[in-house]
Amino acid sequence: MTLDWKFSSFDELTAVELYAILRLRNEVFVVEQNCVYQDADNKDESSYHISAWDGHTLAAYCRVLPPGLSYTEASIGRVVTAFNYRNTGSGRELMKKAVNFTRDHFGCKEITISAQLYLEKFYESIGFKKVSSTYLEDNIPHIKMQLGV
Repeated sequence: MTLDWKFSSFDELTAVELYAILRLRNEVFVVEQNCVYQDADNKDESSYHISAWDGHTLAAYCRVLPPGLSYTEASIGRVVTAFNYRNTGSGRELMKKAVNFTRDHFGCKEITISAQLYLEKFYESIGFKKVSSTYLEDNIPHIKMQLGV
């Protein structure tokens, strides 16, 4: 499967792209995971947005947060793959592109994420290491992980 990858600042996103991103994030994080939380957290405007498109369909997405916005280090968050694109390798490709973008754009070696606990092995396979005990974020077990430590 060939996806069209876009790397955008918030201001570069079109209304259609932003709507697709917010819709996918809500489909997965609010509806599928049955978690009521405030997705619009005032961090999108300062972040970069990596999206994978299959024609007009958003297949995968994440945002890259600059150092100091969520953590001292740069961060990758809101990592999501649409249901029909799971188990295709697009999530792994998304994270690899996000890591490379984060390192290139911010010139940083360390990247911090707040990972849902069930995805610990996935993130470890990319090189992230667990650096905290389990904690609840929006009533979902998470762990803090870092790459480059």
